[in-house]
Amino acid sequence: MTHDPTHDFDFFFGSWKVHHTQLKKRLAGSTEWIPFEGACTAQPILGGAGNMDDNVIEKPDGTYRAATFRAYDPKTQTWSIWWLDGRAPHNPVDPPMIGSFSDGVGTFFADETFEGQPIKVRFLWSAITATSCRWEQAFSADGGQTWETNWIMENTRTAPYRPAR
Repeated sequence: MTHDPTHDFDFFFGSWKVHHTQLKKRLAGSTEWIPFEGACTAQPILGGAGNMDDNVIEKPDGTYRAATFRAYDPKTQTWSIWWLDGRAPHNPVDPPMIGSFSDGVGTFFADETFEGQPIKVRFLWSAITATSCRWEQAFSADGGQTWETNWIMENTRTAPYRPAR
């Protein structure tokens, strides 16, 4: 049976309770982590060649909404991922994270700017089961030689995906 990468994110469709831990200061040598909770609901779009999730993020300084959009490109056999932050809906969307899944782990990269400095960003999707999965974000200020993980989401399924009728 041939693997169809357009289904790589099907595991994420449904509703999730999310336990976040976020590094207090990024790329500053911080070791202090801030825990907070959230929720996420994911569904397919673009006839299955894409998907989106709607997030409630309950940070200690205030709750906000955000959304993720993903689309699969069969020509390059890669996914693109975009993040829309509800606190700043008029800001330009960051360049997409580009990547794919291999051996059950999704790895995605982008070149961005953080506090005026060019950085590389990495997303990892791992520990994927029917009831849980892990997402983490890391930054590199040295071209990808070293990585600082700065945000981890531990997702626990609360409901399966139910298509609208």
